[in-house]
Amino acid sequence: MDITEVRISLSDTPHTRLKAYASVTFDRCFVVRNVKIIEGKNGLFVAMPSRKPKISCSNCQAKNDFGSRFCNQCGHAIGRDASGPPGAGDLDTSEAMTHRDIVHPITMEFRQVLQKAVLDAYDAERIQGTEAQVRGAGEREHEGL
Repeated sequence: MDITEVRISLSDTPHTRLKAYASVTFDRCFVVRNVKIIEGKNGLFVAMPSRKPKISCSNCQAKNDFGSRFCNQCGHAIGRDASGPPGAGDLDTSEAMTHRDIVHPITMEFRQVLQKAVLDAYDAERIQGTEAQVRGAGEREHEGL
């Protein structure tokens, strides 16, 4: 499977850990959106699209974030029993608050290929954006003369 395109959307908020979103196309026929580029303790890394696990209220069946103590719909107390997803009762609070990847590479080799492609595209987009800002500033100065 080849990565045929990587599109980057830089974050509008400059001083956050989230630096950009990426859309990655494979073999010109399958796309994965909402891949995040995040500034970590050891530099940039790629985070795959994820979601927060949900749990159903035993009273009204509304979906709530796993780890919630009360239902957002009816206010009923949400227990940590069999009403959760399979194996949910085994999770501690810190695990319950985490996100789970929707898609992810299976092998370390492909994860490295994907991360390199996304980070290379991010670097190129960042450089292009910086050059455009410099050109725009130069044009404004020239117009002011």
